[in-house]
Amino acid sequence: MLMRRRLYFMLPDSDSARQMLDEMLLARIEVRHIHFLARRGTLPPELPEATVLQKTDIVHGAQLGVVIGGVAGILGGLLVILFPPAEVSLQLVTVLIAALLGSLFGAWASSMAASAMPNSRLKTFYPDIEQGKVLMMVDVPMRRVQEISELVARRHPEAVAGGFEPTIPAFP
Repeated sequence: MLMRRRLYFMLPDSDSARQMLDEMLLARIEVRHIHFLARRGTLPPELPEATVLQKTDIVHGAQLGVVIGGVAGILGGLLVILFPPAEVSLQLVTVLIAALLGSLFGAWASSMAASAMPNSRLKTFYPDIEQGKVLMMVDVPMRRVQEISELVARRHPEAVAGGFEPTIPAFP
C-alpha cells in the first residue's frame, strides 16, 4: 500500500488557493488528494472542500471509543461470568463477545459525539481561518514530500507551511 503524508499550507485568500490548486494539478497531484478549509460559506465551489472526516474529530472520537468501549466490555463480560444470572452457565468467550460489542458501541457513540467537534489536529489553524485565510491539505506520496514542499515555497511565497501529519494510508 502506498503511504502518503498530509501537508498543510495556510494561504492568504481564495485567489491564492485557486492558483495553488492549479499548481498541485500540474504537479500531478490528483484532485481527490487536495482539500481546502475556509470560514463557513466563503470557499468558492471550484475548490474541493475538506471532508467531514477532515473537519471534525470523528476519527479521534472513534479511536477513543473503541478503547473505552472495549475495556468496559471486558469488565462487563468478566462481571457476568463471575456473577452469572441464575441457572445460566457462561463461558470465557462471553468476555470476548462483550469486548467486541463494547468496542463497537463505544466507537459509534464517541464518533457521533465527536462529529460535532472541530478537528483537534487543526486547532492551530483555526485563528487564521477565522480571519479569512484558507488552509490547503494535500496528501502526497512519501517520496514527493520534499519536492512538493519546495515547489510551494518557490512558486507561492505567500503560502505558509503549516507542517505535516504523520503517514496516512492512501485511500482509493
